[in-house]
Amino acid sequence: MREETLSRKYPLLQPIVLLVLVGLVLGLVFFFTGMTLQLAIVAYIVVGVTIVVAGIDMIKALKSGHWGLDILAIIAMVATLAVEEYLAGLIIALMLTGGEALEDRAVSRASQELDTLIHRRPTFANVLDEDGVSVHQVNIDDVQIDDILIVRGSEIVPVDGQLLSDHASLDESSVTGEPLPVAKQPGSTITSGTVNGTETFRMRATTEAADSHYAKIVQLVQDAVDSRAPMVRLADRYAVPFTIISLIVAGVAWWYAGDPVRFAEVLVVATPCPLLIGAPVSFIGGMSSAARANVIVKDGSTLERLAKVKSAAFDKTGTITRGTPTVARIEPVHGSAHQTLQIAASAEQYSVHVFAEPIVDYARAEKTELLAITQAEEIATNGVTATTTSGETIRVGKASFIAEVVADFDELELTAGETAVYVSCNTELIGVIVLADPLRETATDTLQWLSEHGVVHMNMVTGDMPGTAQAVAKEVGFAPDQVYASMTPTDKVEVVKIMPGPTLMVGDGINDAPILATADVGIAMGARGATAASESADAVITSENFARLADVVHIAKRTVSIALQSIWFGISVSIGLMIIAAFGYLPATFGALLQEAVDVVAIVVALQALRLYRELPSTKLGSPTPQQQPHRSTV
Repeated sequence: MREETLSRKYPLLQPIVLLVLVGLVLGLVFFFTGMTLQLAIVAYIVVGVTIVVAGIDMIKALKSGHWGLDILAIIAMVATLAVEEYLAGLIIALMLTGGEALEDRAVSRASQELDTLIHRRPTFANVLDEDGVSVHQVNIDDVQIDDILIVRGSEIVPVDGQLLSDHASLDESSVTGEPLPVAKQPGSTITSGTVNGTETFRMRATTEAADSHYAKIVQLVQDAVDSRAPMVRLADRYAVPFTIISLIVAGVAWWYAGDPVRFAEVLVVATPCPLLIGAPVSFIGGMSSAARANVIVKDGSTLERLAKVKSAAFDKTGTITRGTPTVARIEPVHGSAHQTLQIAASAEQYSVHVFAEPIVDYARAEKTELLAITQAEEIATNGVTATTTSGETIRVGKASFIAEVVADFDELELTAGETAVYVSCNTELIGVIVLADPLRETATDTLQWLSEHGVVHMNMVTGDMPGTAQAVAKEVGFAPDQVYASMTPTDKVEVVKIMPGPTLMVGDGINDAPILATADVGIAMGARGATAASESADAVITSENFARLADVVHIAKRTVSIALQSIWFGISVSIGLMIIAAFGYLPATFGALLQEAVDVVAIVVALQALRLYRELPSTKLGSPTPQQQPHRSTV
């Protein structure tokens, strides 16, 4: 931190440091010559100003409902002046005024990874002029959709786009966490925030800067950095009893010794103003470690709740499965395969469901001419209904949705990872389109890991029909009674509400936003940019690796453990020092210096959370294995 920044942010710190140094010199003089007046004047000035500033801050904290340890420091400073322990009073004043600066320094160190994500965001783009020859550099905010961009070697991709060059090699580790370069072919999607290799390529911008994938990640990180009260509740829990115990010990020591100096000596070592900084520093460090594991945690309290989770619910499509379905086959019923595809694609153009795009893309690849639609409506979690220009009513969606207008029909038998989309025209079933959406590679192992690390109850909640849901559930080891299929967003919320808390929900789509907000902790699989889900969630996994869920749960548990270690270390040592001081074996000045050392050690302990990314369980989780034992059911 630069000196001018310190002066501007902490105007009292430098004068108090200077006066404390003067006081120390005077203290040495006093030790040999008995000159107390000068030291007393300096002490009264420094301590008096500090008490006023600390008192104002303490009143503000109490009004906001937070009990701090500043009250102990204020009482201790008053006591040291009363018993003429001026040097001890000066050291407490320095500790109190320097505590915030020390906290900021520690937090800055702990949030380094979060800051790196923010600062590496692209700021410019190279735009190819209309003549197809000249290139000029523009501010990233000036990039327009369909602009042709030139990305040179080692540059950061400015916005999302589509590759126009014959090939490209990109480092996507900052976005997906995958360490190996990814080869791209013409037409491939290029994600902002990734780093080009050595060869220049051309791309077409498909988003503006504010809507790009990396911009959304940066915004999530910025929100996390701006969240400046992690673990306040835990600090409050310990502050009140610690204050009471300290005052009791100091009062008993005064009564037992009959000397007010003993009261001051006890309180001097009971003023760990920066001590409980260990908790927020731990949580900022945990958030930074999570960021290195491609999980953006929006605030520190999320880690505290996540460490205690006992129940978890999972969406299926895009969460347990990859969410990139493709058309596997078409099963005609009362129409041809061509007619089934034509009707389905014509209606799915008006849908935002994850199955809509692959059906439409497949129809375009097959050069299928689509029907003209006069009216269309998407029914959430069910399908799409539309009217053609010839007056026919078509429906595309799940079996129960089609069954509302079609007489009895048999549902298609599916295998794991397959989903059926039924297509009807008026009151007749035309055919069925089967899409394949394979499991995520680490889904089974990750769910097993969670069940072995405190998540006792797990369910799958999905809008898909029971056959599809049960097939996937069997593959990942869920028992039949753990599967809730054909769920609307409201139904999903009700399922989570009856699960034993604290609860975790993992999802990825727009329909998951309500349930992500309802659960105690909502985690969004946000690699594909599901904005509504990401905004509702408490944390966002920015890669496609489902095992990152195990990583963030592990980081949460270890972060809470480290925070408690820091707190209990500081409190235990402080209580030990108070007992020693109560019997008169710890002079006030020496005790104040010793307490400063304890505070620094507590913060060093808290900074262990920065290294949690080195011990991630995802490194040990492999491909899913069949025939897993069912996880325990929630209800």
